[in-house]
Order: sequence, then C-alpha cells, then structure tokens
Amino acid sequence: MTKNPAQDVALIVGGGPGISSSCARLFAKEGMRVAVAARQPDKPVLQTLEKDHGVRRYACDATDPAAIELLFQNVVKDLGTPTLVVHNIDGRVPGIFRKTITEAEPGMAFDTLRNSAFSAFLVGQQAARLMRENEPNANGAKGTIIFTNASAALKGYPSSGAFAMACHAKAGLAESMARELMPQGIHVANVPIDAAIGWTREDGTRAHRLAGTTVDDNMADPDRIAETYLQLHRQHRSTWAFEVVLRPWLEKW
Repeated sequence: MTKNPAQDVALIVGGGPGISSSCARLFAKEGMRVAVAARQPDKPVLQTLEKDHGVRRYACDATDPAAIELLFQNVVKDLGTPTLVVHNIDGRVPGIFRKTITEAEPGMAFDTLRNSAFSAFLVGQQAARLMRENEPNANGAKGTIIFTNASAALKGYPSSGAFAMACHAKAGLAESMARELMPQGIHVANVPIDAAIGWTREDGTRAHRLAGTTVDDNMADPDRIAETYLQLHRQHRSTWAFEVVLRPWLEKW
C-alpha cells in the first residue's frame, strides 16, 4: 500500500457490529486508511469490513501494555501514524451486570475497570506519544483521540457500581488528557452515549440485545454516532468540543 502522508489514518480499538463497525465504514468512505483492533479479529463483521471497505484487522488485548504498544507500531508500519484514534470498549464482564454493591464479585469489578479505564489509558498514552510528532494539518491539529463512554460516566446507577467506577475513571482520564494535550494540538473528546445502541441487523431492523428492537428512533443509531465522531475530528481548533453527550430524543434523563 502506498502511503499518502496527508491521508488520515484511523485506528479503532474495540471491534463489534455497532459503533466500531459504523466508524470503520464511514472513515473508509471518507478516504481514511482504517485499522480495527480486537481480541478476536476474525469475527465475521470484521472480516466483512476488510473485504468490503479495505479495513485492516489486528489482534490485540487492549489491557496488555506490550500488546497495545505493538499494535501502534504495526499500524504505523502498515498504514502510517494515526491521526484519529477511537477507544470503543465497554469493558463490562458478563457476570457483573445488575449486581448490587454487596453482590458484585471483586475480581469482576477489577476486570471491568481494567477492560475499560485501564485499556483507555494504554491506548491514549500510545496515541499521544505518536501524535505529538505529527505535522499539524491545515487546521493546526496533530490528531484526535475519542473515548466512547456511557451513561454511567454521568450518573452512578443502582446495581452498577463497578461500571460506574470504570466510566467515571475513563471520563477523568479523558479530561486530564484534554487539558494536557489540546494545547499541544491534539483534540481529546469524551462521548457518553446515554442510550441503548441499536445496530442494524441482517433483516434491516435496528435492535439491542437487551432492549429489543428500536421503535421511532428510541435508541442511538451507531451510524449517526460515527458521523459525530467524524465531525469531532474535523472541528476547527477554535471550537474544539471536549464532552459531547448523545441521547435519543425520547430518552428520559
């Protein structure tokens, strides 16, 4: 692949059929070289992204510092230095769902924190190290780092202590990074999605595995989330947004 230094390179950490896939498709459509990293890069949805959109797939455990460092090295070698990095990992382990503070198993709480906030730290650290050396674009920006977050970044729900802890930690990391890196030309954004996310299934309907099928746009559409991420990446530095909360028009908050 011939590298064009002026061409955006996007790395999405976390691979699934929702936000990550929507971002990969849109970024590729917009002319970016796109990479997606996941623990299981052979998922059918990621193979389709590679086949139909030229997206590069990488295997990576985002909680492993050495694996994240190697991931960025490989992306630089294969595609070029990232100018847009999206951390899109929820982090919850299945057994932690809807557990009260007295029921939550400490090991599961720790794994949730490690999968979410700690992996965000590792990804953000490597992205910042590389982006600092980028040449500023026409907007004076060296790159964009976006953290997908959740409602729990804004409010701690009952029976969700571990996830609230992880989401608050990710939000704090993002704010600290934004204050540190934005004056260096790196745009950092924290995006809490205050909604269930209904991604498009093979039959054309949008649905969430727990919330069911979407009705009257009552769930967040990952394609629209991807459009917001692209707009964040292209914002003029005179009006960089840090925290953008996305929720459907019917969401109670």
